[in-house]
Amino acid sequence: MKVLVYGAGVLGSQLAQSLVRGGNDVSILARGSRYKQLKDDGIVIRHYLRRKDTVDAVNVIDKLQPGEHYDLIFVVMKYNQFSSVLPILAENITNNIVIVGNNADAASMQAFLNENSEVKKNIAFGFHVSGGKREERGRVISIRGEGGQMVIGGLNGDLSFKSTLEQAFKEAKFNLNYNENIDAWLKSHFIPIVAMNSIHYINNFDFKKIAKDKKALRQMVSTMDEGFTVLERLGYQIDPAIQVKLVRRHRNFTYHGLKIFHKLPMIKLFEGSFSEMEALYEKFDEMKEQANISTPNWDDLKKRSMAKYRNEKIC
Repeated sequence: MKVLVYGAGVLGSQLAQSLVRGGNDVSILARGSRYKQLKDDGIVIRHYLRRKDTVDAVNVIDKLQPGEHYDLIFVVMKYNQFSSVLPILAENITNNIVIVGNNADAASMQAFLNENSEVKKNIAFGFHVSGGKREERGRVISIRGEGGQMVIGGLNGDLSFKSTLEQAFKEAKFNLNYNENIDAWLKSHFIPIVAMNSIHYINNFDFKKIAKDKKALRQMVSTMDEGFTVLERLGYQIDPAIQVKLVRRHRNFTYHGLKIFHKLPMIKLFEGSFSEMEALYEKFDEMKEQANISTPNWDDLKKRSMAKYRNEKIC
């Protein structure tokens, strides 16, 4: 099966490797130094938990041509980057597209593709459940286990090209977890992502310091609760629902869980981009205005993290 992975960061590289090893004809789109790294060395991954390196050859391109057809395109990038890619996807003749990553605005993205494409677009949204970081020389440090995993679904439960997805991953060590309410799942997911990343950023990613900071960890929990409350007011069902129970009924348990999590050696391998958090904050502001709910902890984290981010951009 002919597959394109549009985006060659940590998650895009991991996904491409899984698809290559699943017997597909895989291309990966990369630019700049990353293009050269992949051309020269292939996809090089250090599997942190398994303590081994793998190297996989892959086709590398630096531009998606309008007339180039793929059975599947996976767009794997940060939320703030999607908007620059949507016009390119709309112009391309490929029908089946999966947009993978944090997403607060899936419906608008789907509408743009449908309104601006000359061919029918079958669109799914997903989240690659993994993490890691990329070293300067191009090697990816992956924290996933032997197999990969993606939560995936179509808006309104519609996933018309499920059989194509199944075929692409049939021989790959990769699980597709289908979710009929993927928009709510993605919105539920970015709430803790923003809360945690903001605390990390404010504290300069000093995870040992955060693990000892009772106030910071408790604010993390309260911020998640406020975010979920906004989504609920707008009619979204939090998915998975256990998240709400943890931050409301079991706050002390969640606090201690976060404390332990921030002591783990692997946490330093989670790459974050605050430009993505900025975009998620902006979208959440629209939701919060609609919900008309007070969110003092969320607002405080946004104020402090955005002040630091803007100051660093000026410097």
